[in-house]
Amino acid sequence: MRKYRLTLAYDGRGLVGWQRQASGTSVQSLLEDVLAVLDGRPVAVEGAGRTDAGVHALGQVASFTLERDIDASTLVRALNFHLPDSVRAVDAAPVDETFHARFSARGKHYRYHLWNGAAVPPMLKRYVWHVPPPSLDGSAMNEAARLLEGDHDFAAFQSVGTDVPTTRRVIASSSVRTIAGPEAGLIAGLEAMAGALVVYDVEGDGFLRHMVRSIVGTLVEIGQGRRPPDWMRAVLESGDRTQAGRTAPAEGLFLVAVSYAAPAGTLTDRMVQ
Repeated sequence: MRKYRLTLAYDGRGLVGWQRQASGTSVQSLLEDVLAVLDGRPVAVEGAGRTDAGVHALGQVASFTLERDIDASTLVRALNFHLPDSVRAVDAAPVDETFHARFSARGKHYRYHLWNGAAVPPMLKRYVWHVPPPSLDGSAMNEAARLLEGDHDFAAFQSVGTDVPTTRRVIASSSVRTIAGPEAGLIAGLEAMAGALVVYDVEGDGFLRHMVRSIVGTLVEIGQGRRPPDWMRAVLESGDRTQAGRTAPAEGLFLVAVSYAAPAGTLTDRMVQ
């Protein structure tokens, strides 16, 4: 038997999220169904993070054990042959039996996209939150985002009813950048559609349910001038979800990468993308 680490990318549209559900199609169920065919037996798949319905991934990580000894490159090709086009295996590698996609993870990187223009370019519609003009104040949003860096209690940004041992998390970096003018048009694929792409990046040791989307909703309040940047600190310290902004739509959120401890003999952590 051999254990594998698999890196995945997927379009979250039409999926109920990562985790297998009683009804609907999940990434986990798609993988387990294909692996059962490849290995001739049921295969349990572990995921690094339980992305919600509609959330996308560029670097989700999964782990599982197969009885068949399959070359990693062959495994990737076989998975992509059977999986729908919305889910792609990016990379696979054999790992030690102690590796667990979730419990071995040291951190995650999420990215959220907002389109700040009168109309959303059609090719971006399913991957951004449309926030129409007036223009968002990217500088104020970035100032507020930086206040989240460090070790804090993020109870104010978790879904109501979530039950976790602790709501403290360590955020290594939190920032907002605005891509405007010709560059935004180029990314959108249609220069004629004026607007700006506002991108929020956050990296941390873990995230609560809907935490990133709640932070984004709060940042938009600040970007629209309804609240000052320091409001973010007040919300954080309140520990009260009702004090934060709305939960941003799922379609703008991407799990970019998952980080793991460096393998023996190396000096740095590696980011699985």
